Amino acid sequence: MSPAHPETWPVLVAKDTLEPQLYRDFKDLAAAAEESDGNPPLSEQTLLTLRAGGSSGAGGHSVLALALYAVDEDSQPSSAQDLAGLAVVIEETDGSGVLEVAVHPSYRNQGVADRLIRTLEKERGFTGLTAWSHGNHEAAAALAARYGYRPVRELWKMRLTTANAELPMAPMPGGVALRAFVPGQDEDGWLAANRAAFSHHPEQGNLALADLEARMAEDWFDPEGFLLAEDTAGKLLGFHWTKIHPRNGKHPAMGEVYVVGVTPEAQGMGLGKALTVAGIKYLQEQGLHAVMLYTDADNLPAVSLYRRLGFSRWDVDVMYGPVTPG
Repeated sequence: MSPAHPETWPVLVAKDTLEPQLYRDFKDLAAAAEESDGNPPLSEQTLLTLRAGGSSGAGGHSVLALALYAVDEDSQPSSAQDLAGLAVVIEETDGSGVLEVAVHPSYRNQGVADRLIRTLEKERGFTGLTAWSHGNHEAAAALAARYGYRPVRELWKMRLTTANAELPMAPMPGGVALRAFVPGQDEDGWLAANRAAFSHHPEQGNLALADLEARMAEDWFDPEGFLLAEDTAGKLLGFHWTKIHPRNGKHPAMGEVYVVGVTPEAQGMGLGKALTVAGIKYLQEQGLHAVMLYTDADNLPAVSLYRRLGFSRWDVDVMYGPVTPG
């Protein structure tokens, strides 16, 4: 059998629900791309939504997924090694969507991404669509430029080596106590505080109960590392949700400042710094030697705080949007 060209390979289109084998193929391709590039090609929200089954799952998001299988002329796709590339759009109820594309390292520089994008254009069009490039590799930047997209947002990945970190004293403000999240008790209160703290944020502020429960169902979830700050009346003022990434091959385990939030009424108390330091110390106590976090590059107060704590820029994710609206 002779190899066919990507233009003749079949593109499978799935909406909302992925068959179990297709989901496994997506995860295998994502793992191969991450091993090659050092960055996961799909965001956490995308993977959670794919696993949950689109609009029936996490947060009510809907899914459009494209899978391009590399096959010989006389064969049919049969296993994950045949999946050359994928494209996923996570769509919101307002018609907007976020696109992510991944190409298997074995099938790069063959036109796989272009084939997926052209198919996407026929299936959905680009209206209301933005796209993430995790790690902002040159190929992704070139692909975006070909379709009239430009950078519209930068998400920095910052890192702290805890062995050399000298964290400042940052006690909780007077009348504020710290405790761990209690599953089955704190979901509604945390969601309300999170909405208030991140009312300006395009992803974090829109988390719903299904999104929270999907994360709580992940293997990494540990309520002991989900720190809540309350006043004497038990009102939630802020939180620091930490995350531990387990050892993966040659990559050691790493902690993450997953999300730190302070409600508007608690701003100006020094609570954000106190929560950040408390979470990092918790991760240190778990024996972790490095801690990472994500922050928007234009969030200057946050970037300044993290630099003062010893974090430095490590990598960057870039969101692309159309040069002209629509």
